[in-house]
Amino acid sequence: MGLMDFIKKQFIDVLEWTESGDGVLAWRFPMAGNEIQYGASLTVRESQAALFVNEGQVADQFGPGMHKLVTQTIPVLTYLKNWDKLFESPFKSDLYFFSTRLQVDQRWGTQQPVTLRDKDFGAVRLRAFGNYAYRVADPKKFHTEISGTRDTYTVADLDGQLRGLMLQHISDAVAASGIAFLDLAANQIEFAHQLQLATAPSFEALGLKLESVTLQNISLPDELQKILDQKIGMGMVGNDMGRFMQYQTAQALPEMAKGAAGGGGGGIAGDAMGLGAGMALGQVLAQNLAQGLQPAGAAAAAAKPDEIMAMLEKLGDLKAKGILTDEEFSAKKAELLKKL
Repeated sequence: MGLMDFIKKQFIDVLEWTESGDGVLAWRFPMAGNEIQYGASLTVRESQAALFVNEGQVADQFGPGMHKLVTQTIPVLTYLKNWDKLFESPFKSDLYFFSTRLQVDQRWGTQQPVTLRDKDFGAVRLRAFGNYAYRVADPKKFHTEISGTRDTYTVADLDGQLRGLMLQHISDAVAASGIAFLDLAANQIEFAHQLQLATAPSFEALGLKLESVTLQNISLPDELQKILDQKIGMGMVGNDMGRFMQYQTAQALPEMAKGAAGGGGGGIAGDAMGLGAGMALGQVLAQNLAQGLQPAGAAAAAAKPDEIMAMLEKLGDLKAKGILTDEEFSAKKAELLKKL
């Protein structure tokens, strides 16, 4: 290099990063062919970290504060450069800044229902979504594994990868929590905590720390939600067989009336069939109401063997559909068999 080239070269004596906007995780200081002055001032702010990289090798890392760059403060770079203690010349090296502040309001959610094991239903397919927050905790690992030599690396560049990690561990979180689906709504904080514990190691492998996870909503597919609604209704009825029959009749009335009216077509004929169906259903409902209001002894005396067998078959169907648990089915079965 000639004397004029040496004179034209600028030596950098102040190194700092003032973040111009949100969402930048890593930023490379623009050297533009210049060299860093020996004894230069490196300023790292409270929400930042800085990392020197020499010819692809990660060297010294700096936390918040003002640092004077001399051989005593950059020991790893001094070793890589083979400098002796008398080194006082400008030097060239890559300098990366990292934002270590909290990246909040990151979204995660299931695009398709996720199938999970459940102690009540056996298996459920659920949807869930919420938020999470993280920060760069290990700049060296983040540089090595993720950001590399890029001029900038943003939150948006990492969004898809982190969202996938959250979804990947939902099953692990449910299994670790031991919470049945019916209880998840009342234990959203515990479920979110278990999801954070299950996912945190995957974040750490990238040099990140998963600071918090929230669960905003969890839901079932429509067909399973209907079964759940029936089970909740049966739970409200309990072991009272009279109320059980009333509940079943009330559930069947809308569909039976709709089918009767629709099957007869429109006009007077259809109205007549709908009226007839309504009268028949009214009689059925009246009978069931009467049975429900009868004393236990009178109801037992009025029950016929074929009626009891029909009720047992109906209970078996409800058990097969998952509406009744094994315990509920056994209790009602024992109650009916006593009436034979």
